[in-house]
Amino acid sequence: MRNSDQTDFKKFGKTECARSVAIFLFNYLVVLLLVALFMWLNSLRMEDTTLTDFFLERFNTIVYLLASIFMLFITIYFYYIFEDRAVLANPKNIWLIFVLLDVGIIVCYFFGYFFNIYSRPVAMLALLALTLLGRRDAIFLNVIFALMMFSIDYFSNYSDINPYVNALNSTPLMTFSAGMVAIFVGSKVKTRLRSFLTGFAVCVPILIMTACLEYDRGVDMVYLLLYGLEAGVMSAVLFMALLPVFEVVFNCITDYRLRELTDHDAPLMRELKDRAPGTFNHCIVVAHLAEACAISLNEDTALARAAAYYHDVGKLRQPEYFTENQAGYNPHSELSPELSVDIIRSHAKDGYDLIRSRRLPKVLADIALQHHGTMPIKYFYAKALKMTDGALNIEDFSYAGPKPQTKIAAIIMIADASEAISRTLPDRSTEKVESAVRDIIEERMELEQFDECDITMKDLTIIRETIVGCLTGVYHARTQYPKLKLKREGQEKEDENG
Repeated sequence: MRNSDQTDFKKFGKTECARSVAIFLFNYLVVLLLVALFMWLNSLRMEDTTLTDFFLERFNTIVYLLASIFMLFITIYFYYIFEDRAVLANPKNIWLIFVLLDVGIIVCYFFGYFFNIYSRPVAMLALLALTLLGRRDAIFLNVIFALMMFSIDYFSNYSDINPYVNALNSTPLMTFSAGMVAIFVGSKVKTRLRSFLTGFAVCVPILIMTACLEYDRGVDMVYLLLYGLEAGVMSAVLFMALLPVFEVVFNCITDYRLRELTDHDAPLMRELKDRAPGTFNHCIVVAHLAEACAISLNEDTALARAAAYYHDVGKLRQPEYFTENQAGYNPHSELSPELSVDIIRSHAKDGYDLIRSRRLPKVLADIALQHHGTMPIKYFYAKALKMTDGALNIEDFSYAGPKPQTKIAAIIMIADASEAISRTLPDRSTEKVESAVRDIIEERMELEQFDECDITMKDLTIIRETIVGCLTGVYHARTQYPKLKLKREGQEKEDENG
């Protein structure tokens, strides 16, 4: 699940279990209220039967409907118990899942109620779940949604007001097939235009099933096919309309949102560019390195790029105290090493606080806090050693941590240090850059900076080779231009006559 707060909730104990069960029960009641609302609306269209009569005549059917929905809720709970307990440990994740289901049920019901059962955007939930939760969870929730819609359609009084019995019987297959097409086609989509075009792919299974089910309806068949086309297109349109709402309300990370955050006109990026241009340029290069490493390791490239853009935003608090933003004058020359260290290392925590205060994804704040781990700030530690005769505690001159918790955080740590040291190299040949990057990685290994993330020696080798290749490309040697001043032809003649 690509959720910004997921990494904070790895423990699933008795308290988390009781809380998750309570949330599940509450959402079960919400679904029952929705079903009751739907049945009341359906009763308004029923001429010879009231809602009370329907309950009395089909009491056993209503009980079966309630039981089937309850069993689906149990299925969801046990799926996450065995597959990903971190989801159940975080209440926000549970609410996200059920709000997705509730919105899907409401939208599909009202499209069927006011238009036609074939016009329901049955793939909308699959597209939202794919983007917000990931492909595996999207497939699972698509199955749950298909079964839930079938239960509501078939065992409520909706079947009494809908003339398309074949469609009611085929609800699970139609919803499932359209959702699966949406998931597998949409999994490679990275732009909003292509998301819209995905709607036409979703139409295919709906149109095929509509044609097979209603081929004998004559002229009405054309309208039913148009409704099927509407179902696919509206699935994509509603997905694009609702996605920003879910991104903001649940603070979710999506490729679309990450691209917006890495736009140079994003508020924090614009502020960084104006107030700390050196840091901004540094972040751009680090983003290039991190993205290349993420591609090589098959990690989330959009997240790696965004994390690199925001990893140093804490320097906005005091940009003039960081070398890349200085123009000759260094204020640290007038400060004690201890005070300088406090200013330098505070940018990690300041970055975390700034990102959180802007309600940006928490994973970006976490990486901003972790990208230096517990590394010592050697320059000021050495300066302090020269100014004292006694021993110094190196932890007083080190970052507070925590160490990188994810592979992407480790990539940012290495890329950040590699870009910084590459600027200081007088000789930027491949051999010199490779030696510098190797030293950076080995030093962090010796100081146990990678002990809390799942990075391997093979990964570190790939990162080193990727960064070396990128840095030698960025800081490649250039031919020295001749100092020759050229003039226009007319100007040369004037000079000769003058």
